[in-house]
Amino acid sequence: MTAGTTERQAARPDLLAALEDGGYRITTPRRSVIAALERKGEGFSAEELCEELPAVGRATVYRTIKLLQGEGVICKLAMPDGAPKYSMARVEHHHHTVCVKCAAVGEFRHATIERLLRAIGQEISGEIVGHRLEVFTVCSECEVRG
Repeated sequence: MTAGTTERQAARPDLLAALEDGGYRITTPRRSVIAALERKGEGFSAEELCEELPAVGRATVYRTIKLLQGEGVICKLAMPDGAPKYSMARVEHHHHTVCVKCAAVGEFRHATIERLLRAIGQEISGEIVGHRLEVFTVCSECEVRG
């Protein structure tokens, strides 16, 4: 295991603990959903999980994703076609890149964007309670494939 892999795993949230901390029961189907999510890379859909977990009810998959999103350990991304994708949330504030060809999800943080958000917060009346920034790209692997 490389140092980069270890850092990425360390940055991933503990999904089971998030549900327990939120006061939710840890049922066998929820454990199955969590296990599948822990194997996932970035950028997955609820439908992909449903296909991967035929023994778990579709409603359970969707509800578990919604609970995890509510606990702040999963981010919901809007794809160009409107279909939602999800990724694991990192602890620190970040934004996403989404490949328009393969739907690969990346994360980034940039000081200029953070300064812009602070400036907007100072100019508006009221408090910013959330925002979403997704940059749609063609990833380097898709560029190579043409």
